[in-house]
Amino acid sequence: MKKSIISLAMYLMIAGILVAGCDRALSEILVEPGKISGASGEFETRTLDSGEEVILVPMAGWISFDVPVEVAGRYRAEVRLASESGNPVVCWIEDYIDNKDDRTYNISGNMVLAPESPGTCETLHKDGSPLNAGTHPMKLHVGMDEAAIQWIKFSLIKERVLTPEVLTQNMDGSEWVIAWSDEFDRDGLPDESKWTHDIGNWGWGNNELQYYTVARPENARVENGMLIIEAHKDDMGEKWTSARLTTREKVTFIYGKIEIRARVPKERGNWAAGWTLGDNYVDELSWPYCGEIDIMESVGYEINDTTGNGKAHASVHCGAYYFKLNNHHTSVIDVENMNEEFHLYAVEWTPEYIKAFVDDQEYFHYDDTSDSLTWPFDEPQNIILNLAMGGGWGGAMGMDESVTSQQIVVDYVRVYERR
Repeated sequence: MKKSIISLAMYLMIAGILVAGCDRALSEILVEPGKISGASGEFETRTLDSGEEVILVPMAGWISFDVPVEVAGRYRAEVRLASESGNPVVCWIEDYIDNKDDRTYNISGNMVLAPESPGTCETLHKDGSPLNAGTHPMKLHVGMDEAAIQWIKFSLIKERVLTPEVLTQNMDGSEWVIAWSDEFDRDGLPDESKWTHDIGNWGWGNNELQYYTVARPENARVENGMLIIEAHKDDMGEKWTSARLTTREKVTFIYGKIEIRARVPKERGNWAAGWTLGDNYVDELSWPYCGEIDIMESVGYEINDTTGNGKAHASVHCGAYYFKLNNHHTSVIDVENMNEEFHLYAVEWTPEYIKAFVDDQEYFHYDDTSDSLTWPFDEPQNIILNLAMGGGWGGAMGMDESVTSQQIVVDYVRVYERR
């Protein structure tokens, strides 16, 4: 198949997706049968009745291939495949199959083919897969039934942009003074001078269900002095849509007291969060070495439907301690009426420690500064606000199928320094 380059705006309109401000050239990386480097077993190359050349991958099998990425950013991952039996096929893409941590980096989530007709190729896709520049050894995994793979393609949606401003907060002094904030006092879309929208439905490392949209008021808007991030079920052809806002590309922070005053949803299946992520995150290999500070996390299944009483979580993740090793540092606190009353979630982040609070009550303390694996927190971190649906934690107790929308409401976000 001939490699083609078209404008990103045209590509996204063809796909039925509108991404504000995207008009640069599209970069494509195409993997065809001749570029397959390995497989889980013997595989067969054949030509379908349609004339399309494919590789047959058995159920529970995989094929491997190298992907040369020239531009770091977020990509659309596509697989063109057929089911000769007519049965459904599921597939997903694993990145960095040779990683030193023996991790499984799923960068596409499950893509499911429900074939319209046996033996006819169709194209599946997921948006937002993070890829750093360089060569990526990958696998395409196949489940449920044998699959006939014609090609795999990665198309650049958004190039990585370096954050231009770093604010380092002074932590010596007796008085807290605001160094940066968003009071959400201007109705409309979130302030684009302060926030970037993340995009996509690739699962976000946790098999989440939502598609994060860009500059779409149905999913993120400011009204009546509040930021509303709202998830919608069966929307835009997706299981869920939602929004994820980050200060990346605008401003990033070192140290300070960070406050998020918010009200979180209570229905089973949601996962609301206010947190930080290292500015040097590029793709999944970056985490957890870049560092993460969870200021406020809640999941709907921990909140009582009647009283609204639930639990807030605070954690840090780093190279030495993270949840996939089951050794990350975390604490939980009971919070009353989380879904109807606003509560103040905060961290104090200094060169010596990180503490977390709810309504000024301390419940988390971390101070292992011994090396870069335990303390990446002298490097810049971005603030993130998001509402996820499902996934490894939010969906651990299933989804409330009667729920069609969810909201996290944020009164303000403030970063303080001492003077």
